[in-house]
Amino acid sequence: MRRSLVVANWKMHGSRASVESLLGELLAAAPTAADVAVCPSFVHLSQAVAACAGSAIGVGAQDCSHAASGAYTGEVAAAMLADLGCERVIVGHSERRQYHGESDALVAAKLNAAVAAGLAPILCVGETREQREAGEAQAVVAAQLRGALEGAASLDGLVVAYEPVWAIGTGLTATPGQAQEMHAWLREVLAEIPGVDAGQMPLLYGGSVKPDNAASLFEAPDIDGALVGGASLVAGEFLSIVGAAGA
Repeated sequence: MRRSLVVANWKMHGSRASVESLLGELLAAAPTAADVAVCPSFVHLSQAVAACAGSAIGVGAQDCSHAASGAYTGEVAAAMLADLGCERVIVGHSERRQYHGESDALVAAKLNAAVAAGLAPILCVGETREQREAGEAQAVVAAQLRGALEGAASLDGLVVAYEPVWAIGTGLTATPGQAQEMHAWLREVLAEIPGVDAGQMPLLYGGSVKPDNAASLFEAPDIDGALVGGASLVAGEFLSIVGAAGA
């Protein structure tokens, strides 16, 4: 049976004081209903790793370099993240694809770098509103999924997060029916990829997940948790989502 997972993506938010306060509230609540991980900014990773040591809360990064080392100013290697104590890393987030022009090939290289460093990648896929309205949603996410996993040496620990681009930071959310339909489709595509146990692969939904819609989303049979953005910055809201995932 797949265990629920809820991941907090804090994006470019936070200060040392706010991270200490937020983690303090999460750790005090000791969420155990589902697996939980937080993904702070690079500059707050060390602080989060230290605070969460020995707890049920894991720590991940929001991105990593495709390269193991070298003259890549401003980049952070997956091995550096693992050395710091990170367990997971997000790759292919729509904001990376949109604002930094990341291709499926680059996402695949980052995923392979993460796996080689011993990190569990959280691979993001999702379509824009225009692509959905044109009836291309399934084709787009299937191409992103296949492109990112093509030639992967290992898929141990992989998590896939479906994040419709039109629902990220917009207040819009896919209906439970829309989300379930896409998650079921992702399992079909995953089943065609060698080395993947599609039935056991955790699939997360990301896109304006909030306490008032989390439970209905998690009732869908193929949704195993969430990649949470804005709501993860408020301890009470995030803990409510975790509780809904573990119900």
